[in-house]
Amino acid sequence: MSLTATFPAAAWESPLVRKFRAQPLLLDLTFFVVFAIDAIQTAIRSEFYGFRIWGNFAFIAYSLAALHTLWGLFHRSKAVSKTATKLRSRWVPAIIIGALGMVAPLVFLSIQRLGGRDWGSPSASMTAQPEVWVIERAARLLLDTGSPYVNVENLGRAAVVDDYTPYSPAMSLFGIPRALFGDSLLTDSRVVSALFTGLVVIIALKVVNWSIPPVRSVQFIALTSFTTLTFAVAGNDLPIAALLVLSALLVTRAAPEWTGVVAAVAVAMKMTALPAVVVLLFAVIATRGVRSAMRFTLAFLVASAIATAPVFVADPFAFIDNVVRFPLNLASVQSPAGSPLPGHMLQQAGMIGHVAVLVLLGVAAAGMVVWLIARPPRSSAEVLVRMGVGLGVGFLLMPATRWGYLLYPIVLFGAAWACRDRSTSNTEFLPSAR
Repeated sequence: MSLTATFPAAAWESPLVRKFRAQPLLLDLTFFVVFAIDAIQTAIRSEFYGFRIWGNFAFIAYSLAALHTLWGLFHRSKAVSKTATKLRSRWVPAIIIGALGMVAPLVFLSIQRLGGRDWGSPSASMTAQPEVWVIERAARLLLDTGSPYVNVENLGRAAVVDDYTPYSPAMSLFGIPRALFGDSLLTDSRVVSALFTGLVVIIALKVVNWSIPPVRSVQFIALTSFTTLTFAVAGNDLPIAALLVLSALLVTRAAPEWTGVVAAVAVAMKMTALPAVVVLLFAVIATRGVRSAMRFTLAFLVASAIATAPVFVADPFAFIDNVVRFPLNLASVQSPAGSPLPGHMLQQAGMIGHVAVLVLLGVAAAGMVVWLIARPPRSSAEVLVRMGVGLGVGFLLMPATRWGYLLYPIVLFGAAWACRDRSTSNTEFLPSAR
């Protein structure tokens, strides 16, 4: 069943929403203006140098995109040449934002980082977020010790936040080039993760026969400040989001083993992806049957074991302390992730708040399972929607969370927007002409 059949547009759209749908350039303009405002306030108010640099670049990018859209609004009824028609394309703002709001600040900050403005510098001059340095340190440790994690029991001092690496082992692979070849623009883990994300996107496009998604979905997948800021200053969440989208596309198009392997790679980078695996399992059962689900599960478990078992064996305590206990705020040091989202706010209320968070997370998980049983996903779009809802609710309720984690549901919903059901077992991308 398609999303439009489940939620008929006429049943919930207001006249204003229908007006925006009829005039997509108005919604484009609103989109660019909102994120231009977000960018300029970040440039002015953020304590982090990298955020401020991104904010300046992104403000220019979103502003140019808004001006281009205004130009299109005022000239859309005039007959023009083919060249002018291409210049009016809604893809032009996407290219502007990609170049000026993502690539330019990433290159600028990566080059400045080579001058020594790295992790350990004051936040007012730090050119990369801690995630970048942590991933690169994890790679060095992996090569030296067989484990990417610091064992805080062996430090001979009290542990601090910087000692922890709250990622699964495969995330350290983005730091391997810097560990092997030294400091350079191309070995910055942000650049490596961006290249890997691009490779995953290319594979996803190949899976859907090179069908280009509509502009609107691309805006939500790649052009919100959640994505553009992460791309420039951290980069580590983008490969995982891309892998989750790819796994959802593979459910109805490839052998279940491939879906299991891709899901395992995502989880092997960050445990954040684990709830999405449950959605994929229900989707494989609904579309391929129990035997295929067993093949999916076996592939997932084998690939996960290959990625994590050697690291776990090398130092079991460090693995559990970094990957499990620290993100759950059960380690000797509390996670610094503390954006004012509902779960974190409740956690601040003491024991009662902590219990409330656990209860709400349990209720949300149970509700998600009930939804998957009652309405198992049968298409890529439905898989993506359920992934987005599950991860979005989870991030809102987790005691240690950040605004940036909302990148996941936004990207997943944007990818779902790009899909429509051809049948219960196939999903194609919509044409890109809109």
